[in-house]
Amino acid sequence: MSLIICPGIHEPTLTESFLAELKVKNQQKPGNILIFPIQDYPAYSSGHILHFMCENHSLSSPIAMISFSAGVVGAIGAAWGWQLLGGKVTAFIALDGWGVPLTGSFPIHRLSHDYFTHWSSALLGSGEDSFYAAPSVEHLELWRQPQTVVGYSIDKSEQKRRTTAAQFLTMLLDRYKT
Repeated sequence: MSLIICPGIHEPTLTESFLAELKVKNQQKPGNILIFPIQDYPAYSSGHILHFMCENHSLSSPIAMISFSAGVVGAIGAAWGWQLLGGKVTAFIALDGWGVPLTGSFPIHRLSHDYFTHWSSALLGSGEDSFYAAPSVEHLELWRQPQTVVGYSIDKSEQKRRTTAAQFLTMLLDRYKT
């Protein structure tokens, strides 16, 4: 299984910081993490993301996706396209995908930088377990330093648990064995 990272519109160093803070690179085999090159293509382009996935990953191997901000727009369409081509999406994780409808026949999780974004995004598809920062943080902080973003994880039964965004993401990655 591979992890597909779909950043937003920001400096690529923020994505490196995100991965380092999650320690994802240490847990994955080389080549099992694919970072969509936002310096070459629009972060919000489903077609470009899907093409990148097809060129760099086999349809026979499942994927999990983590996307941020404008990258959520492109990533959800690419996830649908991947499935239409016969691929399997084991999990879709959206960080601050405000205003993006999230539905699919795969597990979907949302993380938000504040309660308002969490609440209003859930109107367009809440998915499964989710997280919101409390107190709220700046939008880019959720991506840059998830280990410092404290808030609440909420499960399907609406039970809240105090945690960090990084701990919540690590729990999801462990659940889906990425």
